Amino acid sequence: MNPLVCMRPPREALLALEDGTVLRGRCAGATGEAFGEIVFNTSMVGYQEIVTDPSYVGQIVTLTYPQVGNYGVSAAAMQSGSASLAGLVVRDMCYEPSNWQSEGSLPELLEREGVVAIEGVDTRALTLRIRSAGAMRAAISTEDLDPQSLVARVCQAPGISSRNLVADVSTRQEYVVPAKGERRFRVVAYDCGEKRGIADGLASVGCETVVVPWDTPAERALALGVDGAAPDGVFFSNGPGDPGQVTATAQAAQRLLGKVPVFGICLGNQLVCMAAGARIEKLPFGHHGGNEPVMNLLTGKVEVTAQNHNFGLVFDSLGPIVPEDSGGYAEHASDLREWCRRGVAPVVRTAALGRVRLTHVNLNDGTPEGVQFLDVPAFSVQYHPEACPGPHDSAYLFRSFARLMEGDADYLDIDVREGRRF
Repeated sequence: MNPLVCMRPPREALLALEDGTVLRGRCAGATGEAFGEIVFNTSMVGYQEIVTDPSYVGQIVTLTYPQVGNYGVSAAAMQSGSASLAGLVVRDMCYEPSNWQSEGSLPELLEREGVVAIEGVDTRALTLRIRSAGAMRAAISTEDLDPQSLVARVCQAPGISSRNLVADVSTRQEYVVPAKGERRFRVVAYDCGEKRGIADGLASVGCETVVVPWDTPAERALALGVDGAAPDGVFFSNGPGDPGQVTATAQAAQRLLGKVPVFGICLGNQLVCMAAGARIEKLPFGHHGGNEPVMNLLTGKVEVTAQNHNFGLVFDSLGPIVPEDSGGYAEHASDLREWCRRGVAPVVRTAALGRVRLTHVNLNDGTPEGVQFLDVPAFSVQYHPEACPGPHDSAYLFRSFARLMEGDADYLDIDVREGRRF
């Protein structure tokens, strides 16, 4: 037990999963109850960015790193205006952080933001449970400490796909994020739960960004360029929940593809692929953390990436393989990592938007992590090139978007380590 917890009266808390798993611990944030889908995040740092990432709306996050809160919290690390996740699970919470930049403790932030948290549970056992059973409905409570009662209530709670969570976190009004330095481009960004790190990434390559609500019609987006002209590009952001619920944004993507250069991240990737006719599936326990290895099929290099999603593209649902653009191969690979071994970035033909190339593959489970449209100016990735938190291996993708808007046909062929084009 954390000795600092003993200096104040501990309050018991209960964590219950829909499969009947129950873990007892202590309150480490606000009191009350939190219901949501439980996932685990493998990041070793960046707990404040995780807590304030809008993509975690509706989720209870288990941090696998054992001690959390050591370096405190600060305004500069916030990824949105408030804490976003439903609840937090940690092994050992730090109540007295040590860092010259610290402006308070994580438990204080959680209590202030009304986030229910639990510490003192075996997060290793919990992570293994989620890995074997998949993401499940769960609850943290400091009020209902009867295991049978809380499990029963969890089983009656709605799932994460029951409603549109993007509508809860998107901006209500348009606003402008200026470019850093000279303005080179005017970009429209659909805010589905956009992190501040993404806005900074766009600004860093000279984008003046007009951020718009998730349900903005495509016609409005096309009128938001300089002096009412079309923008130089459109960006679709990360966000929470099931993309199947975000129909207005998917329809806007369908209308915008082929009219202006398009870039999508995370949920934005799923929406762009849906516009091309793809099927999206719910992953067993998703990808959440800052250490996911992804191979860039165009360069052969491996990027260590930051990820946060529960849904992903089914690549073969886009259409049949185009052999002449896929190294002569005519069939889909049952495991996308086979394309890594072959050294080929396969191309499929969609019914709606022509050819689409697979550009990135997750080396842990072989899921698709990025696509490039060959007949319209667009690309998207499933992970987070802005990190916040996480490695910066994929920051080049913001430069790729800039080159796409400049009309560079080889905008994705970049040396990840040195920023050189091949």
